[in-house]
Amino acid sequence: MKLATYLLGFLGLAAAIVLVLHHGWDAVATVLAQGGWGLFWLVPFHALPLILDTFGWRMLLAPSDPDNRAPTPYLFWVATIREAANRLLPVANIGGEVIGIRLVILRGIGGATVTASVIIEVLLTLLNQYVFTAFGLVLLIMLTHATHLTSTILVGLALSLPIPLGMFAALRYGSVFERLEKLAERALGSANVAALLGGANLDDAIRALLKHRGRLLGCMLWQLACYVLGAFECWFTLRLLGHEVTPWAAITLEAMTQAVRHFIFVVPAGLGVQEGGLILFGQLIGLPTDVAVALSLTKRAREVVFGLPALISWQWVEGRRLRALWSRAKRATESTTPG
Repeated sequence: MKLATYLLGFLGLAAAIVLVLHHGWDAVATVLAQGGWGLFWLVPFHALPLILDTFGWRMLLAPSDPDNRAPTPYLFWVATIREAANRLLPVANIGGEVIGIRLVILRGIGGATVTASVIIEVLLTLLNQYVFTAFGLVLLIMLTHATHLTSTILVGLALSLPIPLGMFAALRYGSVFERLEKLAERALGSANVAALLGGANLDDAIRALLKHRGRLLGCMLWQLACYVLGAFECWFTLRLLGHEVTPWAAITLEAMTQAVRHFIFVVPAGLGVQEGGLILFGQLIGLPTDVAVALSLTKRAREVVFGLPALISWQWVEGRRLRALWSRAKRATESTTPG
């Protein structure tokens, strides 16, 4: 699995490089130069949509954390690490969630409840992706009129919609993780390994969370606001690059590109996928190819500048924790060693 992830990442990176070189680096560099130092404003601005996303996560986690052991500022820090891991590490867009679960559990909250909050949050994000993509598709049809491409996207969207709905139904009425635990126990012959799935406890935590319909709706609204603000970030970036578009065109471009990245999630960091999506949909709304490539490179640069400090802080925290565990183990050994 890890080898396949690295291979997909390498192929995606190669595709991105080919796209940049094919459309002319000099032209792309000229567009980037027009943005200048103003592009660095995108780094602090990106905190805003991430804060909105964190508000949604906090709504899901709050019933299991009445003592506020994982407050919003802490969850925001964890959210930056989750995003950075998914965007910058070869983890196929799921490693960040695993890291996030671990960091919140370290605050003393039950593993099943934390995992349930992340699973439901991811599913709500998927549903919101459908809503945002459908809205972007409607805008795309209005801007360009119906084409073979928009028809294909619409059909694909409709055919794949039962997937998240079916997952919600299975989590609500089934015992998915309990069955996975039993399957793993039979296959691995180890109840200890199988117990890592959470089993019935995780199923119960998910079902309990799904009963909080108001919180589910609130989380979806915060996530949707995050998507809209992300589209404004796209509009602002294009403005800095010297190519203004309407807000509707920016929403269309952001929605369709995000859809492509989410649906082809197996490619680490969406390498090549994002670039191809921006070029394709940018052409449909009249965006020059060199500007689309410059937009993608700007997004990549922002991901690196915003994400690297988050990953470094995570490693620093993990290092401190390991040193503390090692020190306690050393003191315990010395205290039990005969003088």
